[in-house]
Amino acid sequence: MTADQIKDNFDKIRLDIANAEKASGRESGSVTLCAVSKFHPAESVLAAMDSGQFLFGENRVQEAYSKFAEINTLRPGKAQLHIIGSLQLNKVKKSVEIASCIQSVDREDLLKEIEKHAAKLNKMIDIFLEIHTGEESKSGYEGENELMFSLQNLSSGLYPHIRATGLMTMAPFSADEKLVRKSFSSLRELKEKVNSRFPELPIKELSMGMSGDYKIAIEEGSTMVRIGTALFGEREYNKPSDGN
Repeated sequence: MTADQIKDNFDKIRLDIANAEKASGRESGSVTLCAVSKFHPAESVLAAMDSGQFLFGENRVQEAYSKFAEINTLRPGKAQLHIIGSLQLNKVKKSVEIASCIQSVDREDLLKEIEKHAAKLNKMIDIFLEIHTGEESKSGYEGENELMFSLQNLSSGLYPHIRATGLMTMAPFSADEKLVRKSFSSLRELKEKVNSRFPELPIKELSMGMSGDYKIAIEEGSTMVRIGTALFGEREYNKPSDGN
């Protein structure tokens, strides 16, 4: 995909987001676009940056590490990277090095590993807690007890280099709008419960909605949508996995 095509796609999606905000009675600019650049080359990310996009999401740590090392050499301090894919413990070190936020935190041992590496770097890192709300998703906190245990540890200062700033989910891959909407509304309701119980934690973001369902997500209160295909085109799924 050419740089001009990428720019046109970003212009279209930004307009669609603005229209969805307006239709939902949301404040203009209340929804942030996270451009998912997995399986797309550095050149595509640079084209996106030329169109005014600076927040990117990557699923695969090894790919992100090499890609954004190149990007940060060419455009120092410009790109902001979120890790949005299911994260293995042996990928945490590189994730903490390159990302400003890890959106896919779904268990206590992952929090411990993030804290360990962030402490070594003396780096404060943001996280979103991923919640399992769709049957197809294999990641995310499934039980509320486990989630509340992690939130209590975050609240007590057990992880001083971690700042919990949001919740994240993936809706089921379904044509049934009711199922998709229920996934998003349940995350919004959970955020309200978490904010009430842990008002000291800065959990403000709701990361939900992708290329196929982001308009529904915005209607249900999303503050961040993760969009890839509608911006960069189809991904090259035959690329080898790096195990994350």
